[in-house]
Amino acid sequence: MSTVITRTLSSHPPSVADLINPVGMIRGLYFSRDLIRQFIWREVMGRYKGTYFGVIWSIVNPLMMLFVYSLVFGVILKARFGTEPGQGQLHFVLNLFCGLLLYEVFSGCVSRASTLIVANTNYVKRVVFPLEILPVTVLGANMVNAAMGFAILIPAVVLYNSQLSLTMCLFPLVLIPLCSLTLGLSWLLASLGAFVRDIGQPVAVMIQLLFFISPIIYPLSASPEALRLLMRINPLTTIMEDARNTLLLGKSPEWAWWAIVTALSMVFMQLGYVWFMKSKRAFADVI
Repeated sequence: MSTVITRTLSSHPPSVADLINPVGMIRGLYFSRDLIRQFIWREVMGRYKGTYFGVIWSIVNPLMMLFVYSLVFGVILKARFGTEPGQGQLHFVLNLFCGLLLYEVFSGCVSRASTLIVANTNYVKRVVFPLEILPVTVLGANMVNAAMGFAILIPAVVLYNSQLSLTMCLFPLVLIPLCSLTLGLSWLLASLGAFVRDIGQPVAVMIQLLFFISPIIYPLSASPEALRLLMRINPLTTIMEDARNTLLLGKSPEWAWWAIVTALSMVFMQLGYVWFMKSKRAFADVI
């Protein structure tokens, strides 16, 4: 912590030209890597502090959520992924679980972003602290929880398909645009939330809307053909489709769409970082 304080005190306010360089962002986060690890661990353990089952809830919660959604959409509404023979209830559950795990990473980070600065005023006012790591630690904690879910999903997929597909090795590529988009939006909302406390309300509505306009409980192919290009504007569409392609269907990502979404997400992440870093000096005046 002392090295972080020393460095922060001795550095001059960075210019936009300095901040727009992704190397500087990566270097700054790497410099704070030990602090990030500590905060991720604290975030993960803090969620279940005082509970009887502890971290086990990070596995039980998504399974309970999967059960509810499977009951509503799979049994009652009889939703299905695909029309090929044999693609029944279990196929739907695996596809749904994959989409829910990714969506929970995104929504879990974005829903908290607008209150991150307000909830950590001690770091804003009392200590010279790299506030930019706060959204990173929330993302890291949500990725840890998602990893536990995927530790259940992947063996289930292997058993269902009776084989281990090599395309599963491509799945980490799908996480690049997901993490970039989530982090960029988290930095932006964390900054705005310090100045406009009401922003959490429209964000909650946006997250709920994204659940239904993203291919989580249905595949993109089930949407009206006239709307598919419009749905592609939503970057979560490509992320969900590529995740299912690589993990469940034994296919490669749709490389053209993956490249577009990844590039745009990384640009958005950098812009969110620049916005946060330029505005964070005013946080102490409004908190």
